[in-house]
Amino acid sequence: MNKFVRNFLTEWRKLSLPFEGETLVAAVSGGADSVALLLVLDELKKRNKLKNRFVIAHFNHNLRGTESEKDAEFVKDLAGEFEFEFVSKTASSKSQKGNLEQNARNARYEFLGKTAEDLKACGVLTAHTLNDQAETFLLNLIRGSGLAGLSGMKPVRSLESKVQSPKSKESAILLVRPLLNWAKREDTENFCRLKNVEFRVDSMNLDETFTRVRIRKNLLPILGELNPKIVGILAKTAAILREDFEELEKIGEQKTLQLQKTSPVNELQLKEIKSFGPSARSRILREWLKTNRGDLRRLDAKHLEAIEKLIFSKKSGRTVELPKPDVIEKRNGKLIFKKNPDSGRQT
Repeated sequence: MNKFVRNFLTEWRKLSLPFEGETLVAAVSGGADSVALLLVLDELKKRNKLKNRFVIAHFNHNLRGTESEKDAEFVKDLAGEFEFEFVSKTASSKSQKGNLEQNARNARYEFLGKTAEDLKACGVLTAHTLNDQAETFLLNLIRGSGLAGLSGMKPVRSLESKVQSPKSKESAILLVRPLLNWAKREDTENFCRLKNVEFRVDSMNLDETFTRVRIRKNLLPILGELNPKIVGILAKTAAILREDFEELEKIGEQKTLQLQKTSPVNELQLKEIKSFGPSARSRILREWLKTNRGDLRRLDAKHLEAIEKLIFSKKSGRTVELPKPDVIEKRNGKLIFKKNPDSGRQT
């Protein structure tokens, strides 16, 4: 058994993933990483090591015209060649406002989640590697992200979509990255070559107008001159920070529950929140905001910094505006969360 296949199988065990009787959706774009994912699943199926149903899913972002169409056709043919079921979707050509990469990512995961839900799958597999983790770490560092961003991607997390179990109870669909902790991009490319299978190259991955591409092509090679093992080191750093972050998240959840036993859900007593250190206070605020907003989307460090200043401000009646828009008001010794306030409030 090839080393790449052995490593994949070892990681599959470490992540406590199912060996039989389940349906999983594998996201394949046509690039080396996702093609390697398809190939290793094929080999483990043929070796009778994995007895699950694997469905190949391709999302055509429709951003590169004929090139995008050729990617979709390539993945469809590849799935057919290796006798996998195949599903696909093409994005609308209608332009969207906002960040192109974020919009594309949201559309892709919405498609993958819906596909998994329709197939009653327990999880979605993506082919993110150590290189992706290192790039994500540097990207978030440059953006000034806090501990959450520097923690990088998790090898396993829940998707927002829900799937009905055989017992008709809702269970979370997992997003699984089985290459993330051990495989480099060179490993996936070499495995494809070993199998004599071609892969596609996305021209957008060469476009240096995107920050991630500049990190990949310019910054990482410079860091690699200082330390040839930089990709693995950055990924390991993200993993260490993720462990710390998850512990702090647990503390935040526990303390938030304690605080809310004596106050309405949308209120925090200033006296009590001030008694915690900065890290614990940040976790409590994040958990409190998540409870009241439903999620933490579009919230970043500047919002938490503004709330921190509000907490220690001597004046009452001040506010901090959040996206949606929501607002945090300081009044009568409390922080008060208000949804959808009237526009025109001062911060």
